[in-house]
Amino acid sequence: MTPRQRLDELGIELPEVAVPLASYVPAVRTGDYVYTSGQLPMVDGKLVATGKVGEKLTAEEAAGLAGICALNALAAAASAAGGVDNIVRIVKVVGFVASAPDFTGQPQVINGASDLLGKVFAETGGHARSAVGVAVLPLDAPVEVELIAEVR
Repeated sequence: MTPRQRLDELGIELPEVAVPLASYVPAVRTGDYVYTSGQLPMVDGKLVATGKVGEKLTAEEAAGLAGICALNALAAAASAAGGVDNIVRIVKVVGFVASAPDFTGQPQVINGASDLLGKVFAETGGHARSAVGVAVLPLDAPVEVELIAEVR
């Protein structure tokens, strides 16, 4: 089954590529790889939530937002690759979590991104990953996700 078929089966539509908020591009292809810029939990051009995880949001809520970030990153990667079916493997995911000082559940939050990519890419969705707690993210977003994908 192709990634497009899995997306259709899951009832997931790739969003439009998010408009950059500063001086960067959403994704860059070099050779057989696409690198995305960090993607926020934007839906229809609007940030879905703000605030720190562990204060304003729970880890479970933030994991859902990480899935939105991953979907936005996937859209950016697909645009640079010539379509989602040209992505052959998710290589690396980096997730940033705006965290309350005592919050230590960053890996569980970024599981939201990893789980979504696993559903779409099955065995080629397994990836290396970093989950990093930070003081603040752009626009006071709770989560940001970037990825590296291998493409054909």
